[in-house]
Amino acid sequence: MAFQCGDGVADAFARDPVPAAAGVGLRHTHYDDFLDGGPAVAWIEVHSENYLCPGGPRLATLEAIRHHYPLSCHGVGLSLGSAEGLDAGHLARLRSLIDRFEPGLVSEHVSWSTTGGDYLNDLLPLPYTEEALGILVRNIAQAQDALGRTILIENPSSYVTFAESTIPEWEFCAEAARRSGCGLLLDVNNIHVSAHNHGYDAHEFLNAIPGDLVGEIHIAGHADTEWDGRPVLIDDHGSTVKDAVWNLLDAALARIGPKPVLMEWDLDLPPLDTLLGEAAKAQAALDRLAPEPGLLDDVA
Repeated sequence: MAFQCGDGVADAFARDPVPAAAGVGLRHTHYDDFLDGGPAVAWIEVHSENYLCPGGPRLATLEAIRHHYPLSCHGVGLSLGSAEGLDAGHLARLRSLIDRFEPGLVSEHVSWSTTGGDYLNDLLPLPYTEEALGILVRNIAQAQDALGRTILIENPSSYVTFAESTIPEWEFCAEAARRSGCGLLLDVNNIHVSAHNHGYDAHEFLNAIPGDLVGEIHIAGHADTEWDGRPVLIDDHGSTVKDAVWNLLDAALARIGPKPVLMEWDLDLPPLDTLLGEAAKAQAALDRLAPEPGLLDDVA
């Protein structure tokens, strides 16, 4: 199944394609806000694993809200990098969710989180090797076949590297997308965090990503901390977006054009107005891509 960008993304899905506009993550703290009239936001994203149950109030709430917003489903537990392969039961439950809600986009992380039937509460990094790349591509193909959908894969934040790694992260992610036919979810906060932690240039990462493979962008806040006397950034999704990440978003949009941009916030959730304010900043970044009124007429 080949990934398509631009107008092809909208054409690929039957119901409510996710627009190239700013959206927010739907969290239970804000359910009432969305049920009571609903805020003026272009689209919403949910963590898929929160809705894999066959019924109940949480699923009913999402169904009520879904009628008013295009939807993206973002997974955190599929473990695409697992050498053991994917869990067939998890895939079946995810397929049921997708069939029920018809999200415009479906995504997962370039990471692993399961072993021996145990689920670990983290998105663990992969060694960037040909062997790991082959496993990732195999698992993406399995997921896309099982789900009947093209998915997007997200570049992770990281705090350690593997001595065995031989491929730069940006090349690893792009090559996985090319070989599997999936798309990329470009998380610019993760780029900034990892670049700081490992001492490379975030723009080197950004400039190496094929823009035609990008189907969605994430932004979020991060925490500044220290480990063994060294400053470390943690991708905690618990604060407003830092200036360096806004600047990187501007650079990403200028290079690859307008894409759906998701404002993530998962820790210490603020009032919805704060979240919407961050989304409005992302929308302003998208709006800056539009030509000034009359400019095209003048050129013509």
